[in-house]
Amino acid sequence: MTWRSPLALVRDALQGQRARERELRSLVSNLPYEGQEKGKQPNRFFLSNAIKTTKYSLLLFLPMNLYEQFHRLANLYFVGLAILNFIPVVNAFQPEVALIPICVIMFLTALKDGWEDFRRYQSDRKVNNTPCFVYSRREKQYVERRWKDVRVGDFVRVVSNEIVPADLLLLYSSDPNGVCHLETANLDGETNLKQRIVVSGLGAANLGFEPESFNSAVVCERPNSNLNHFKCFVEKPDKDKVGASIESLLLRGCTVRNTNHAVGFVVYAGHETKAMLNNNGSRYKRSKLERKLNVDVFFCLILLFAMCLIGAFGHYLWLESLPGVPSFLVPDSNGHLDVPSLESFYMFFTMIILLQILIPISLYVSIELVKVGQIFFITNDIDLYDEETDSRVQCRALNITEDLGQIEYVFSDKTGTLTENKMVFRRCSVMGTEYPHKENAIRLDVIDEPESEEEVIFNQHQQLPRSRWSLEAEGISPPDTQRHGRRRKSKVAANAHSDAAFSSPLETEVIPDQKLLQQISRAESSGGRRDGNRSFDPHLDFFLALAICNTVVVSAENAHRQRECTSPQSSQMRNPLETFSSLVKKAGAFFQRDKRNRTLSEDPVIDSAKTEDEADANRLRTCSLHAPSQNGSAIVEAEELCYEAESPDEAALVYAARAYGFILLARTPDSVTVRLPSGEDLVFEVLDTLTFDSNRKRMSVLVRHPVTKDYVLYTKGADYSIMELLGTPYAENFSGIEKNVAADTQYHLDCYAKEGLRTLCITKKVVSESTYQSWLGERKRAQAAMECREELIMQTAVQLETNLTLLGATGIEDRLQEKVPDTIVALREAGIHVWVLTGDKPETAVNIGYACRLLEEEDLVINMSCKNKVTCTAILDCTLEEVRRYRDDPRNAGTTQNISLVIDGNTLDMAKSPDLQERFVELTKHCRSVLCCRVTPLQKSAVVKLVREKLKVMTLAVGDGANDVNMIQAADVGIGISGQEGMQAVMASDFAISRFKHLKKLVLVHGHWCYTRLANMIIYFFYKNVAYVNLLFWYQFFCGFTATTMIDYWLMIFFNLFFTSTPPIMFGIFDKDVSVEVLQGVPELYRTGQGKGEYNFLTFWIAILDAFYQSLVCFFIPYLAYQDSDVDLFTFGTPLNTAALFTILLHLGIEIKSWTLVHWIIMLGSVALYFIVTLAYTATCVTCNPPSNPYWILQNQMADPMFYLIVTLCTVVALLPRYTFHVLKNSVAPSPLLQGRQLDRMDPSTRDQWIKEWRGFRGGAPAKRYELSDPPSPTLETPVDFFPEFLPDSNFMGDDLSLNVITESRQRAVHT
Repeated sequence: MTWRSPLALVRDALQGQRARERELRSLVSNLPYEGQEKGKQPNRFFLSNAIKTTKYSLLLFLPMNLYEQFHRLANLYFVGLAILNFIPVVNAFQPEVALIPICVIMFLTALKDGWEDFRRYQSDRKVNNTPCFVYSRREKQYVERRWKDVRVGDFVRVVSNEIVPADLLLLYSSDPNGVCHLETANLDGETNLKQRIVVSGLGAANLGFEPESFNSAVVCERPNSNLNHFKCFVEKPDKDKVGASIESLLLRGCTVRNTNHAVGFVVYAGHETKAMLNNNGSRYKRSKLERKLNVDVFFCLILLFAMCLIGAFGHYLWLESLPGVPSFLVPDSNGHLDVPSLESFYMFFTMIILLQILIPISLYVSIELVKVGQIFFITNDIDLYDEETDSRVQCRALNITEDLGQIEYVFSDKTGTLTENKMVFRRCSVMGTEYPHKENAIRLDVIDEPESEEEVIFNQHQQLPRSRWSLEAEGISPPDTQRHGRRRKSKVAANAHSDAAFSSPLETEVIPDQKLLQQISRAESSGGRRDGNRSFDPHLDFFLALAICNTVVVSAENAHRQRECTSPQSSQMRNPLETFSSLVKKAGAFFQRDKRNRTLSEDPVIDSAKTEDEADANRLRTCSLHAPSQNGSAIVEAEELCYEAESPDEAALVYAARAYGFILLARTPDSVTVRLPSGEDLVFEVLDTLTFDSNRKRMSVLVRHPVTKDYVLYTKGADYSIMELLGTPYAENFSGIEKNVAADTQYHLDCYAKEGLRTLCITKKVVSESTYQSWLGERKRAQAAMECREELIMQTAVQLETNLTLLGATGIEDRLQEKVPDTIVALREAGIHVWVLTGDKPETAVNIGYACRLLEEEDLVINMSCKNKVTCTAILDCTLEEVRRYRDDPRNAGTTQNISLVIDGNTLDMAKSPDLQERFVELTKHCRSVLCCRVTPLQKSAVVKLVREKLKVMTLAVGDGANDVNMIQAADVGIGISGQEGMQAVMASDFAISRFKHLKKLVLVHGHWCYTRLANMIIYFFYKNVAYVNLLFWYQFFCGFTATTMIDYWLMIFFNLFFTSTPPIMFGIFDKDVSVEVLQGVPELYRTGQGKGEYNFLTFWIAILDAFYQSLVCFFIPYLAYQDSDVDLFTFGTPLNTAALFTILLHLGIEIKSWTLVHWIIMLGSVALYFIVTLAYTATCVTCNPPSNPYWILQNQMADPMFYLIVTLCTVVALLPRYTFHVLKNSVAPSPLLQGRQLDRMDPSTRDQWIKEWRGFRGGAPAKRYELSDPPSPTLETPVDFFPEFLPDSNFMGDDLSLNVITESRQRAVHT
C-alpha cells in the first residue's frame, strides 16, 4: 500500500461525500480499470457491499457502552452519588460499598448489550462472506467472490434460487423474453413472484451478454428507501438515453426464481441498497406508564431533597445546641473544626448519599425483566396461534406491552383486516344485463354455512337485511339432511390449498351462469371465421379484458421454487425447509406444491364443485363451451398452469375468465396468450401497461389484437373513476333498452355495493395508429425523464384513458373473518371507540359495518356526505346541538345515546380543516363507532393523529397492507395482520397477529394483565424503597442527624439488591387479578385501565403515605421496646430490619391476587435467603466494615424471645390499616375487578351461565337464530325501489348534502 498524505485522505473523503450526496449519480463499468489502484477507480467514492450492523467494536465497547448507559439519567444520578461518596467530608459509608449497586446494574446491562452485539457481528460476517459470481476482465469469465468484495460498477451473475447480493440493474436474462422472476419475501413479505424486465435497447437478448462490450453510462438517483420506485436511465455512447425503472432493478435480499441465470450491473451496494435503508431494527416507543413513572421519580427526587434539607437543618440545630465540642468531632490536621453552617452544608450531601435508594435504582431493570416475561407469555399463548398460517403473535416493540391495557380508540382497516382478503367472484353485469350466477352462490353458501347454532347466533347477529341471494327465491332448496355433510366436505376442500394465497377452491372455482354461457356460445358460433366479427362482440371482449388486463404471472405447476435454508436478511417468515417438508406430507407422492403465494388453475371442463353427493355434483357442474381438443397435450398444458397474482382481486377475475373458457396461458413483457372457449389460442402483443395507482384508481393494458390488428386499450377500475371517462356507448349499434348500458350497469353496481361486494368496471377503447404513435413518443420521454417522472408517466396514462367504452362490471365478495362481530362488540363493551377506515364505497362499507356489528340496529347513524364546507359546517353544528340537547334532557339521565357516524373522504377533509376540526372531534367523541369511506392512506394517518392529539387518548391502529403503514405508525400502538398483502404492515407495527379475532384477547386479556401487573409493581417499588429509607431517616432524629445507620451497610445493600428484588418481579410477571374467561366474558372490566387507570396521582401518594406509616411503626416499636436498655446499635437495628422485611413481603402478599407455586417459592425463598445470608455474614464478618462489628448479632437475637415478639408486633400493626381498608372496601363498595374475581370462584358452568345472562341483560346477548331470505338478483326487471328501507336519504340544502339518520328497525324485505 502506498503512503498518502493526510490532506489527500481528507480531500478524497470530502469528494466522496459530495459524490454520494448528489441527486444523480453517473456510474460506469469497473472492467476497464480492473487491477488499478483505488485512486484511479471511477466508482471509488461509493460504498462497498460490506455491511456492519454492530454498534460496538472490541476496543471501544467499554467507553461506548458506558456513554450509552449514561444517557439514562438514573444511572448518571447513582454514579454521581457514588463519586460524591469518595469525598471525605461528605461520605456516608465506605466509598467502595457505594459503587456496588450501580456497578452490578451497569455490568448486567453491558453484558446483555455485548451479547446482542456479538450476535449481530456473527450475522454480518456470515452475510459478508456469502459467495457470488462477479465478472473478471482478466479471467474472461465470472469468478467467485464474497459479497463484501462486490463494488458499484461490477457485473454480477445470479442463478435460480440464489439471493441477489446488491441492487442490480438487470441487463440480461436467460429467459428468451428478457424476464427475470423475483421473490421479494425477504423485503416486503410478498411471496408472489414479480417480473423484472431487462433494460430495453441495449442489444439482442438471444445473443447473450458480454460485459466487456458494455460502454454505456448508468445515471441513477441518490439511494432511498422506497422499494416501489427507482429512477434511472442508460446513456449510450451516441448520447441516446434509455429509461429504466423499478421493473428493471433486482433488489438485494430478493431471490431469483424460475430463471436459469441473469446478469446485472451494481448500482447500489452495502448500506446504500434499498434493503439496508429499510432495515431500521427494533422500534422504540415510550409507553404512557413510563412517562408517568418519570414524573413520579421527579416527585421522589423532590421528597429526597426535602428530607435531606431537614437532615441538614437538624444537624445545624443539633451542633448549635451543644455546650462544647464533643469528643467524637475530630478536627483536621490544623486543629480546625468547621462551623455548624458549613457542617450542615456537607451533611446535606451526606444525607443524599445515605437516602439515595429513595430513587429505586433497580426499578428500570426490573421493568425490563417484567416486560420480557410478559412478552414470553403473549407470544406463547396458544389462543393467539393460527394453525392455518402456522404463525403466532409477534412483539416487535418490547417496551409498550402495558399500553395495550389503556386503549381508548381503535382504528381498523377493512379489507384483509376485518375481511379474509379472499376475493370470491359472485356476480357480473355485461352490456347492461345482470348475470346472478345462482349455482355459484349455492356452492358458496354451502361452504360458508356455519357449523353450529351458537356460531350463527353470535357471529352473524345482525338486523340489516343481508343482500345474499336466497335459495328459496331461485326455487332451489337443498335438504337440510344433505347440507351438513356437504358443508363439512366443502370446508375441507376450501382449505385444502390454503397454503398458496388466492388459490383455495373458494377463490378459484367459479360455476358459470348458464345464461351467460349461452350468450358466449352464440358469440363464438357467429364469429367462427377469422373475419374480425369476433372482436365486436362485447361479451367476448369482456372476458378477454378479465384475462388480459392484469399483472398475473403464469408459470408451470411443476416449476417448483426451491428455498434457501438461510437468508442474509432477517425475516419472521416460516422456515422454508419446514414448509417444504410439511407440504410434501400433505400432498403425498403424487405432486408437490410450494407454500408461497401461487394460484393453481383449474380447467373449466372439470367440475369445479365436486362433492360426494352425485346429485349436487350434477347440478353444480361447470359446462364446457368447446369440444374436447384433439391434441390432448394442450389440455394437460393448461391444467399445469400456476397463476401468481399480486392481489386477490386479479386472481378472482382471471379464474372467472377461466371458468368461461378464456384461459390465460402465458404472459411475457411483450405478449399475452389467451385460449378461447373454442380452443383457439390468441397471442396479443402487449404495447404498454398503465399500472394501477391510488390517484387514477384504475389500470390499463394496451395490446394489439391478433385478429383485427387494432390497438386496443382494456381498462378496469373503480366505478367512480371509470364512469366519468366513458365516451360513446358500446351499444350504439343496438336498439331498444340496450342503449342504456351505462345507466343499467350503474344500477347493478349500486346493488352490488349494497350487498357488500367489491365492484370494478371493465372498459375497452380502440386507439388509432396515429394516436398511438403520437402517444408513444410522449410516453418514452416521460419514462426517460429524471425529474417528475411519476407525474409525467401518470399524465400520459390519463391522456390515453379517455372516451372509454363500457363493457360491464363485476361484483367480488370479500368475506368477514371469523369472529369479527364478536371482537368488535367486545371492544365496544370495553369502552373502546372503534373506527373503520376504508377506501370502499359508502354503500359497501355500511353493509360490512352492519355485518360486523360496527353499526347496530338501534344506533342513530349519521351519514355525512357534503360537497362544500358550508354544508359541512351546518351539519356539524346541527348534530352537536342535537347531542347536547339529548345530554341536557333530565329524562335521559344515566343513559348514553348510541351514535354512529359514516363519513366519506371529501367530507372528512373539510371536517379536518383548522376551523372545523374542534367540532368534528367533539362529535366523534360522542360516537361509539365511526366509519370513514373513500379515504386515502394519508387521510387514515391524519385521522389517527387528529384524535390522538386533540382528545389526548391512547390509540391503536390495526391493518394488513402497505397502505396502512402510515396509520399504524401514527398510533400509540400499531398492530399488523400478517395476511395476504405481504408483511409491510407487520414490519411497521409494534405487534403482529394473524387474525382480527386475536385482537380481543391481546387487548382485553393480555393488555389488561400487562398494565395492572406493571402498574401495581411500580407502585409497590416506590412504597418499598420509601418505607425502607424512612427507617434510616427516623433514626437521624436520635443521632443528631449525623447520617449514622443502625443497620450494617452490606445488609442495607443486600436488602434491595437481593432480599426484596425478586418477589415484585415475579408479581409483575405472574399475577392475574381476573381470569381469562371473566375478562373475555365481561369486557367492561377493561375500563379500569383506561384514562388515569390504576396507576395515578392518588394511588401513588397513598402508597407513599402508607410507606411513611409502616416505617414509623417498624422503627418506633423496636425503639420503645429497647428504650432505656443497653443494647448496641446493631442489636437495635437487626429486629427493625427483619420486621421491615416481613412487612414489605407481606404487603406484597396482600396485593397478590392469584397465588401460584412460583409466588410461594419466591416469597419463602426471599425470607430464607435473608436469614441464611445474614447468619453467614454475621458469623464470618468480624471486621468487614470497621469500626462497626456485626459479629453474631442475628444469632443472639434469634435466641431472644423479644426478637420474635417485636417482629410479629411490627408486622401486624404496620399492615393492619391496609388490610382493614381492603376488607372494608371489598365489603362495602366492591370494585368491578373484585366482582370479577368473585365470578372466578364460581363453578365454571355457573359462571358461564351468569355471564350469558348478564350479557343478555346488557343487550350483548345474540338474538335467536333465524333465516334471512335473500332478495332477488338486481336485473333490469327489478323495481327501482329495490332497497326501499335501506339508508333513506333526507336531502338537505339541495344536492350539496346527503344526511342519512337511520333510527328505525330494519325489517327484512319481502318479495312476492
